[in-house]
Amino acid sequence: MSIGMVLKNGLFVVCATMMLVILYLIFMWVPTDNIQGTVQRIMYFHVSVAWVAFLAFFIVLVGSVGYLWKGTSKWDHLAYSAAEIGVLLTTLLLITGILWAKPIWGVWWTWEPRLTTSLMLWLIYVAYLMLRAYSPPGNQGARYAAVLGIIGFIDVPIVYYSVKLWRTVHPQVIVGPAASGSLDSSMRILLFLTVATFTVLFVYLLIDRVSLRKSEDEVEWVRGIAEQASHLPLSLR
Repeated sequence: MSIGMVLKNGLFVVCATMMLVILYLIFMWVPTDNIQGTVQRIMYFHVSVAWVAFLAFFIVLVGSVGYLWKGTSKWDHLAYSAAEIGVLLTTLLLITGILWAKPIWGVWWTWEPRLTTSLMLWLIYVAYLMLRAYSPPGNQGARYAAVLGIIGFIDVPIVYYSVKLWRTVHPQVIVGPAASGSLDSSMRILLFLTVATFTVLFVYLLIDRVSLRKSEDEVEWVRGIAEQASHLPLSLR
């Protein structure tokens, strides 16, 4: 068994164990919020997927810059794979936000700044994936996507600081440099554990997707060789 496979299997076991632990802690250990009640427990998932989505799009930024600079496929694989996971996480971010908003605000959706900029972030990277899916074979689509991946990251700090930049009904930031909200100590510990769990999950998925991208390139290379061979005269095959 290769080192990469051992690492993947180890990450899977660690992630599965951590996920079971935080599920128990979320529903059995931390106190229920005095104002919001049980629905506040969505926060642990909502905030965690948001932070790891930001991490995924930062990896897209790094991979895109690396690809435009070096032109090697490993950077493109990294950016493409991180974008796929980032879109998945942002989808979960929007879903958990909607589920949290309904009982607290009384509506499923409101066009307040944090929700609107988060939706814009999702649309930007869905466009990135569509560009990759429908671009013709070759490096041109990858270069265009790299430019979009770099420009799209501008929306990440806008999403994060939106509650500071505009008047909004969204709760204050409780994690990171702009944090101003407060949490019970047990809630804060559990939130950090949940973020760590989703980070491990992200690393596992990223390794898996990058490995798949490499395999797809190898298959395309073999297919290209086979097609070239099919056009050779029978005497040269």
